[in-house]
Amino acid sequence: MNMALLGVFIPTFFFVSITPGMCMTMAMSLGMSIGYRRTLWMMVGEMIGIGLVAVAAVLGIASVMLNYPWLFTILKSVGAAYLFYLGIKMWQSKGKLALSDGNNQIQVGHHWDLVIQGFVTAIANPKGWAFMISLLPPFIESSKPLAPQLTLLVAIILAFEFICMTIYALGGKGLKGLLGHSKNVRLMNRISGSLMMAVGLWLFLS
Repeated sequence: MNMALLGVFIPTFFFVSITPGMCMTMAMSLGMSIGYRRTLWMMVGEMIGIGLVAVAAVLGIASVMLNYPWLFTILKSVGAAYLFYLGIKMWQSKGKLALSDGNNQIQVGHHWDLVIQGFVTAIANPKGWAFMISLLPPFIESSKPLAPQLTLLVAIILAFEFICMTIYALGGKGLKGLLGHSKNVRLMNRISGSLMMAVGLWLFLS
């Protein structure tokens, strides 16, 4: 993968990862209630799930690319439109992801319960699948071997997921106070939305 593609992928996925969603909210809540060390078990499960979703999305699209080039062109256009649509929706968001006292109660169990909880949260989210299918394939170069590219992309994804969940798990009350204000969440959404619209436009024109 060339540096130009990485230069687009890295900031886009970082801002998408850092935006407060279910996994980040769960990491923060668990970090505050049971501590960072135990929260790591949930993070392990979530990262395994995210990794599987990413690999499945890329392999599925790669198979289509090789066997049905015309269908891949259609899917690429649909994916571009979907990313642009997501970007618009994030811009229109009025801080709906802001955290409050009523939405951070997380069921806590044994270590393996936490692993399963993180794993299920990652793989059972249809929006996560749609996002991976739309975002990852444009960064795969068909003229180069798939395995090294996929390994690099998944490694970046997992690194960002770990870093962002760690920030939330260790941030505790400070992050809760920050994200309790819808205007702060709105700003994060607009940064992520702008990047997604840019990637969608780039994908459509490429």
